[in-house]
Amino acid sequence: MKNEAKTPDAYIESLPEDRKAAISKLRKTVKEALPKGFEEVMQYGMISYVVPHTIFPDGYHTNPKDPLPFISIASQKSHIALYHMALYSDESLLKWFQEEYAKSVSSKLDMGKSCLRFKKPDAIPYDLIKSLATKITVSTWVERYQSSIQKQESTKKKK
Repeated sequence: MKNEAKTPDAYIESLPEDRKAAISKLRKTVKEALPKGFEEVMQYGMISYVVPHTIFPDGYHTNPKDPLPFISIASQKSHIALYHMALYSDESLLKWFQEEYAKSVSSKLDMGKSCLRFKKPDAIPYDLIKSLATKITVSTWVERYQSSIQKQESTKKKK
């Protein structure tokens, strides 16, 4: 469900009433918890937190004109999504999150590689999301991202 809003505030204003409060609270939770250096932008039709080009000029490998994504928040057709790129690239962080989720939330975790899906806005574990957002600094994320890209390139060369 791509949104053409140009700012996070416009994005939230464009949402159905039943999603505005949850997305606003999720946005506030992430913004308050993220380590310094990440920047809030609209990217790929979502509210996103990225490593700006001023810190990582190379940008995102799929399109270097785009800043390196880290966390994104979206209102999808049947759920609210939080995309956390480090969950996909960091097994220990993923394990920590899965264990903490099981301890603090009664519903089953609905998750893709980096996507957390919440079908019920009132079931979003904001405190857990806040803890998750604090776990990775900008410099750590850039290092892990670069390491991941180098591994991909090395694997391609071997084939």
